[in-house]
Amino acid sequence: MGHVALFHSVYGLRPAVRDTADRLRAAGHQVHAPDLYGVPAVDTVEEGFALLDRVGQQTVLDRARASLDGLPPDTVLAGFSMGAGVAGAMLTERPDTGGLLLWHGTGGAPADVRPGLAVELHLADPDPYDPPAEVDQWRREMTAVGAHVTVYGYPGAGHLFTDPAVADHDPAADALAWERVLSFLAGR
Repeated sequence: MGHVALFHSVYGLRPAVRDTADRLRAAGHQVHAPDLYGVPAVDTVEEGFALLDRVGQQTVLDRARASLDGLPPDTVLAGFSMGAGVAGAMLTERPDTGGLLLWHGTGGAPADVRPGLAVELHLADPDPYDPPAEVDQWRREMTAVGAHVTVYGYPGAGHLFTDPAVADHDPAADALAWERVLSFLAGR
């Protein structure tokens, strides 16, 4: 099993992220889930965006970058929503990453993707933050540069369907995503 760097959503390092890290560890992975804010997590998306504004996007990216120091080059980059974007942003400096695992949001720019990179996205269908046309364009661009992209849509699920503490939680979609995630990571 491999290493996984897991980046949290705009809410901060919530119990759902810690629980995900624990589940991945129980499956045999070494997981690093840094706190990109350095302050307690919040309870609403509005508070999360206010917190991101206060901390600053550049600080979040700098903390993510620093959190990867010492991790193997083939560490899988993973993230939830905002954290998916953070994971994708780290590809620039980690060309040998073992994969890109995205929950609740796209991440990664085609210019930063090496041919053969395995990318898996788990997204509400439809998702209020990633409209279908934008997801399709992202997938086409990533595939055009050689990434192996798999997108799983979860019809009727809310944006953060894997987080039991929010109204978006969808137990059936969450369980199905977990099956797929564990299979993806088993191949890394």
